[in-house]
Amino acid sequence: MRVERRRPLAANIGLLGVGHATYWDQFDGLLQFMHEKQEKLRAKLQKYEKNIIDFGLIDTSEKAYGALKAIQAADLDVLFIDMLTYATSETFAPLAKALQIPMILVALQPLQAMDYTKSTTFIQLCNDDICSVPEFCSVAIRMGKRTPPVIIGTLEGDSEADAELASWCRIAHVVHDLKHARIGLMGHVLETMYDMHVDPALITKSFGCHVVPIEPDDVMKQYRLVNDEELLLMKERIRLFFDTPDPQSDSITFMLREEDLQLAAKTAIALEKMIDARNLTGLAYYYEAEEGSEMRRLVTNFIVGNSLLTSSGFPMCGEYDLKTLMAMLILDRLEIGGSFAEFHPMDFARDSILVGHDGPHHINIADGKPVLRSLSKYHGKPGNGAGVEFKIQEGPITMLAITISRQGDLKFVVAEGQSMDGQIPATGNTNTHGHFKPDLKTFLRRWMDEGPTHHFALGIGHHSAELAKIADAFGIECVIIAQE
Repeated sequence: MRVERRRPLAANIGLLGVGHATYWDQFDGLLQFMHEKQEKLRAKLQKYEKNIIDFGLIDTSEKAYGALKAIQAADLDVLFIDMLTYATSETFAPLAKALQIPMILVALQPLQAMDYTKSTTFIQLCNDDICSVPEFCSVAIRMGKRTPPVIIGTLEGDSEADAELASWCRIAHVVHDLKHARIGLMGHVLETMYDMHVDPALITKSFGCHVVPIEPDDVMKQYRLVNDEELLLMKERIRLFFDTPDPQSDSITFMLREEDLQLAAKTAIALEKMIDARNLTGLAYYYEAEEGSEMRRLVTNFIVGNSLLTSSGFPMCGEYDLKTLMAMLILDRLEIGGSFAEFHPMDFARDSILVGHDGPHHINIADGKPVLRSLSKYHGKPGNGAGVEFKIQEGPITMLAITISRQGDLKFVVAEGQSMDGQIPATGNTNTHGHFKPDLKTFLRRWMDEGPTHHFALGIGHHSAELAKIADAFGIECVIIAQE
């Protein structure tokens, strides 16, 4: 079972072809070939994102300046520049100077190799995709920018190049939602957790999104409006997605109790209605409320609802951890999960460490059906109720921590490892055995050296290269933990 996305992924992806105007009168049919070639790339890109904005073929500086205005008006997330044939850098310099978005040079020639016994200048120009890439990279440096990434290969039958195109389209989805997100922030930092503190204005400065103050009463208002039909449907939905086994060795766990299911379902409905009412993209929260109050029962029972929401593309992050919420959003938009996690006990016998948390979790990356248990207490926090338990899929994993650098800016800390098969404690918390090279102790020391927060987002697959590109798109420092 998978939780479907609440909203489809979206991005504004630009495509621009470049060429040399002098060629068109010299070689009959060459310009038409270039248009057909650019159309093939556009069709490839539309496999990964339907909203491809094609700015045509630019072959003079005048056209480049005209295209720049249209590109700026389109609010692009990334721009692919199709290196159709040799093009003078006058077609690129205005873009390199003015644009702050990722620009990817695409050098995909039609032929694997020319037949040199039958080659012509026309055929060479049709396959001259790489010719002006050095010139464009030099101009980027002269305009005060970094050299743009380059995709090199053939237009057809090149799985590596296709994977690079797909990767940049996923990155565009991340960039789009980071720029346009409305992130809710409710409550306060758990007392004494200094690593959680962050200025919401720093989030806006770094990503461009807006942080929206949310009151616990915004959820309570919806909670009091939940009707019996809605409650019945949500309880059925929860039972569909979760197992409810007998307790094992932990005395604070019980088979899911009806009253805990009722409360979790009602809270989940209230959360969904609140985020729709406030038009939110994600929510970081922590609130305790008065002991014995209805508000405490509500705000301490978000775990089931926030796991369903996180899995549907709406990240929710406990303990008021706004930075990790952004990390969860990034991993979700890369379509690799994004569970809320921290380090749990080390397993020196297996050279692994348990990574997990008491919620929220991305159910879509679970190994098997997740479990719900009733807990008589939430350790370290007030309240009791249902807890979510599962381990993530066996195989490669990526962790992203967003922390604060010595200079007071955001910083990405990234690590790749392996999720190992193995038993996890039946405590109503999610856990996974993580193995990291070169060995557990060395990895942990290297991770700690970067000053991370104790939380991070956890996803499947190895994606450090993509995360580094996302950090670069926003001018954020990114450290990838060495594995040697």
